[in-house]
Amino acid sequence: MNNTLRKLSDCRLYGILDLSYVNTADAIRAAEAMIDGGVDLIQLRGKQQSMDELVDLAAQLHKVTSRFSTPLIVNDHPEISAKVPVEGVHVGQSDDLIDVARKKTGRNLFIGKSTHNFEQALAAQHEGADYIGFGPIFATPTKPDYQPIGLKQIESVHRNVALPIFCIGGIKIDNLEQVIAAGALRVAIVSGLLKASDIAEYARACKKLLIADL
Repeated sequence: MNNTLRKLSDCRLYGILDLSYVNTADAIRAAEAMIDGGVDLIQLRGKQQSMDELVDLAAQLHKVTSRFSTPLIVNDHPEISAKVPVEGVHVGQSDDLIDVARKKTGRNLFIGKSTHNFEQALAAQHEGADYIGFGPIFATPTKPDYQPIGLKQIESVHRNVALPIFCIGGIKIDNLEQVIAAGALRVAIVSGLLKASDIAEYARACKKLLIADL
């Protein structure tokens, strides 16, 4: 792995490039704006796209992210890492187990896992995840089938899980201070970023709140 890449432990703001919110043709522009605004790592998520489409887009995105030492994570498909030198893979509860995903990548990548309650967070740590997503904190159309966790479990999961934890789900600039006050150190933002009139400025404002305690 490229040693100049930003370490996960140093990352605070995770930008999710979800292709249900941004057209494929606009994905590169959105990623560049995220990076300009201080997003620390970017995930490519495309639930409706074919594998070939995701491979092509990941290759284009990686040319951008690698210039700025920003890790690029692909959602769901470890196989993409065999064709594009992405830095990580993110899996959900119904996707590959961590060790299966690692075998499919065939190299040393970040492997993250979505968790939706305290027990899943502990299980992901035991399974060998490099980081977890924890949520949805608030209701979100991205995960309509999941009941929001709320703010109360944030402090306890940070106390008991010794991994970088990215709180996710309905987090926007308007409620970010609440999430931080509840104990979050890192967040992942989806629609708030992608639907912003100025993605870079929105990211900048979020990052400022996240690093205020440093």
